[in-house]
Amino acid sequence: MKFNDYPKVGSLDGIAGFRAYMTELGLDMPCDDIVASGPDSPLAAPLAFDGLTIGHRIGMHPMEGWDCERDGRPSEHTKRRWQRFGQSGAKLIWGGEACAVRFDGRANPKQLYMAEHTQAGIAELRQLLIDEHLKATGDDKGLFIGLQLTHSGRFCKPNDNRKFESIVAYNHPILDRKFGYPKDRPPISDDEIKRLIEDYVVAAKRAQQCGFDFVDIKHCHGYLGHEFLSAKTRPGLYGGSLENRTRFLREIVEGIRAEAPGLRIGVRLSAIDTLPYRPDPALSEPGQLGPGIPEEYTGPYIYGFGTNPDDPSEYDLTEPMALFEILRGLGVRLINVSIASPYYNPHYIRPALYPPSDGYYPPEDPFIGVMRHIAVVRDLKAAFPDFCLMGSGYSYLQEFFPNVAQAVVRLGWVDIVGLGRMVLSYPEMPLDILAGRSIQKKRVCRTFSDCTTAPRNGIVSGCYPLDPYYKKSPQFKDLAVVKKPAKTPTKTPAKTPT
Repeated sequence: MKFNDYPKVGSLDGIAGFRAYMTELGLDMPCDDIVASGPDSPLAAPLAFDGLTIGHRIGMHPMEGWDCERDGRPSEHTKRRWQRFGQSGAKLIWGGEACAVRFDGRANPKQLYMAEHTQAGIAELRQLLIDEHLKATGDDKGLFIGLQLTHSGRFCKPNDNRKFESIVAYNHPILDRKFGYPKDRPPISDDEIKRLIEDYVVAAKRAQQCGFDFVDIKHCHGYLGHEFLSAKTRPGLYGGSLENRTRFLREIVEGIRAEAPGLRIGVRLSAIDTLPYRPDPALSEPGQLGPGIPEEYTGPYIYGFGTNPDDPSEYDLTEPMALFEILRGLGVRLINVSIASPYYNPHYIRPALYPPSDGYYPPEDPFIGVMRHIAVVRDLKAAFPDFCLMGSGYSYLQEFFPNVAQAVVRLGWVDIVGLGRMVLSYPEMPLDILAGRSIQKKRVCRTFSDCTTAPRNGIVSGCYPLDPYYKKSPQFKDLAVVKKPAKTPTKTPAKTPT
C-alpha cells in the first residue's frame, strides 16, 4: 500500500460512483445530478449585495505570486497570468494575487509589491484582466475586482527564496522551532505595528487610484494578519483578548475608510486552524516524504484561531463568529473563507493527493478536507446570512466541481464558489460550466502540487503538468529535480489520523 492509496477522482464511476464513495467516507457532500446552464442555473444567478451586483456565482481566488520582477513590478509571466484570470469569465476576482504592502513583507523575492514605482504596473494588470474579460464574455457587467494586501509575517522571504526573514506577532513554541525563528529576536513591536498599519492604508489608497473595486485585508494562511488572531500570549494592545487581537484589522479598516473613502473592503480569513503537521519520520524513507502527523504538543493548544484548545483536531467557531460580529460593526461583510496554512498543515487548506516538496502525504482522504471547507462556510453562512461568503477548497473535486458547486449554491450554503489553482491549467472552466459545455477533463487540475513546489524552490510559478507555456519552459527540468523528495514511498502506513 502507498501513502496516497486513495482512489483517484477520475477513477470514480460518474456521479453515482462519486456519491457512493462519499457515503463510504461518511460525508454529507451535496452533489447535483445535472448542472444547469442559462438563466435557470444557480451558478449563473447574479448576486445582489450591499448595493452592487456580482454577475454570477463563480469567483477566482488570489494566487501567491512568485514571478514578478525583483523590484515588485509585474513581469511578462505575471501579465499573462492576469490575462488568463480575465479569460476565465469569473465575475468576482478576489485580489488577483497577494500584493505586499512593503518590501520586507514579501513572501518571496518576486512577489508583487505596492509602491510608487510599481503602481502603474499594477494598474496595467487590472486593465489587462478587464480587456481579456471583455473578449471572453462580451461585456464587463457585474465584474468586481479586488487587490489582496498582505504582509507575510513569519513567512517573509524578500531577499532570498530559501531564507526566512520572519516578522512574528508572537512567539509560537512549535512554529518558532519549525521555521527557525531566533530565540533572541522579539516579536514586532506595537510602534512598528502602527507604522505597518499606515503602510496598509497607503497601499489601499494606491489600489483605489489603480481602479480596483475593493481591497482584501489578508487574514489567512499563517501570514501576519492571521497570526494576530491567535496572539493570545502577546502582551499589550495587539494581543490577549479578542478585542486586542483584532485591533490590527480594525485600525487598518478605520484608516482605509478615512483615506480612501468609497473603496470597499473584504477579508480573506482562515476561519479555523489545527496543529502544525510534519511527515511521519517512522514511515519516511531517505529522500522521500511520509504521511503527515501532528507535531508533538502537550497541554491545551492555545495558539490556534477557531481551534478547540483541548482537542486541536477539532475546530471551534466561537471566536470566528465573534470576529464576524466585529466585522459587521465595521461594515465589512465581504468574506473569503479559507482555513489553516499551506506552510504547516497543507492538507487542510489544499486537499490534494500529491504533496508539495516541503509537505507530506495526506493523512486523510482529500475529500474529507474538501468537506471540512464546505461545512465551515455552511455554518458561518447560516449564522450570518447578511454576509457575502466565498468558499475555498474545491479544486480536489476536479470534474465533479460543477455538480457540487451548483448544489452548495442552490442550498444557500455559500454565495460564491471560488477557484484557485484550477484556473492555472484551465482558465475557461467557469465559462464552460456556465454555458453547459462538457468539462475538458485533460485540462482539469489533478492536484499534483507543482504550482507550489516550483516557487518554493525558486522556480517560476505556474501549472507545469498541463499548461504548455510552462511545460515547454527551461524551468520544467529544474522542477523535476526538486520533486524527487516527494516520490511516493511504498511502506505500509499505520492507521492514519482523520
